[in-house]
Amino acid sequence: MPVEFLTEDQQRRYGCYTEEPSPLQLARSFHFDDRDHQLMARRQSDHTRLGLAIQLGTVRCLGTFLPNPTHVPANVVTYVANQLGLDDPTCLEHYHARDTHGEHTTQIQQAYGYRDFHDPREGFRLLRWLYSRAWLSAERPSVLCDFATARLVESTVLLPGVTTLERLVARVHDRSAARLWHLLAQRPNADQ
Repeated sequence: MPVEFLTEDQQRRYGCYTEEPSPLQLARSFHFDDRDHQLMARRQSDHTRLGLAIQLGTVRCLGTFLPNPTHVPANVVTYVANQLGLDDPTCLEHYHARDTHGEHTTQIQQAYGYRDFHDPREGFRLLRWLYSRAWLSAERPSVLCDFATARLVESTVLLPGVTTLERLVARVHDRSAARLWHLLAQRPNADQ
């Protein structure tokens, strides 16, 4: 099986906003509780509170941090700014210091338990889950990739690069198919 089975469009859409989140997605990922507000309250300026809140909601929604956290749909900025009681959502334009982005991603990871995909335990858990799924179902690799992405997001594991996940799914899918053919080849007797 080819390692690259995702289309260019699927690769482009991986781990980023492709359209505005629905009201349900906004409520699920960008609704902040008291704990969230306590983390944000440590920020003195509106743009850093808004930037941190958007990064938190983005990692909940997409499973990754954006290279430029200000590149989010307008409805996200408006929704988050309203929750924070900010009068001017355009203040997000001032959230541009890379050091601040990195500091916020580290704080979010520590505060909410987001783990790195390359942690051996996380990789093993996903590998075992993927292999079971590939063995028990006849799903295409692109479908397995979608399920793996959803599982990582639910498990608070940061998404790897698209080609990393694509190669892993291809390897698991091939290994499962090889095991199946090996077992089937052992079934016929000498007469068959």
